Amino acid sequence: MKETTISLYDRSDMRALLTGFPHQVEDAVRIGREATLVPLKMKPASIVVSGLGGSAIGGDLLRSYLADELAVPFTVNRYYTLPKHVGPSTLVVISSYSGNTEETIASYHDAMKKKARVICFTSGGEIASLAKKNRQTLVRLPRGYPPRAALGYSFFPMLLALARYKLIPPQDAAIRETVALLRKLSVRYRLTGQKNPALELAKQLYNKLPVIYSSTERTDAVNLRWRGQLAENAKTLAYGHVFPEMNHNELVGWKVLRRLMGDIAVVYIHDKEDHARVTQRMEIARGIIGEYASKIVDVRSEGRSRLARTFSLVHLGDWLSFYLSMFNGIDPTPVNVIDYLKRQLEKR
Repeated sequence: MKETTISLYDRSDMRALLTGFPHQVEDAVRIGREATLVPLKMKPASIVVSGLGGSAIGGDLLRSYLADELAVPFTVNRYYTLPKHVGPSTLVVISSYSGNTEETIASYHDAMKKKARVICFTSGGEIASLAKKNRQTLVRLPRGYPPRAALGYSFFPMLLALARYKLIPPQDAAIRETVALLRKLSVRYRLTGQKNPALELAKQLYNKLPVIYSSTERTDAVNLRWRGQLAENAKTLAYGHVFPEMNHNELVGWKVLRRLMGDIAVVYIHDKEDHARVTQRMEIARGIIGEYASKIVDVRSEGRSRLARTFSLVHLGDWLSFYLSMFNGIDPTPVNVIDYLKRQLEKR
């Protein structure tokens, strides 16, 4: 890909944000370690992260990453109200990068009504004001990023807060490996020549409808992140599902719309911790799907620790969405439709 093409379409310089992501992670870790945490009176019986969009995906990744570490239920809430089980024994994590997300503000008030323990992660806005007023833990994040490009700030301070509350083991070694790997990958994915997996994958998905398939246990949140980034950055629809659930319903749908399915490119996301039976299911399904889809592309995580492997996939997906936006001839940063929706809601 020519530099002139990137200069023409990347007018808001999304590439600089992607290139700087390893530094963002380092800064986010610093913030997580230095933040003042209000002590918890008791260990929570459950944890709920409440947020939307780019402010919620950090919670999704955290839930998936900590599935084997946490002894209590961990859920992500994307609504105006919280589940009925939320109460004084629940830790509610309010995640709103802007601090002004209306659904998250409403869920904050619901948490207060239910007398839950609340901690807030935001760059400011009403959420910051409410947290200060109620003397709650407030972890301040830097301003100026599109929320989807602030994932380091949406994930690592929460991870460090849980570790500092001794709800999970220390994460230092995994974080060190993750930062080192992201530095290496950031250089690799910035190259515009032939040895760039993100660019090559974008070429394969160009003018196709991406369908992302992965396992449930380790990569379901990565799957969701990829679809969100393809929509917001590349401005293209993308769909997906997880194994083994898709074997019990969606797999049957690969049958009738043969002409449309010929424009679908399937991406298989793999991780070394995928269940052995899921791996077998994916291979059997490949033979069925391959009769209809234009192609099936395999993507594998890199790194030793689960944290590093997770973010290797996240970073690849982010760069993929960037290059696909270049092929689509569009600036990846603006989200005009979302801005329009918010303005219309403000009038009602």
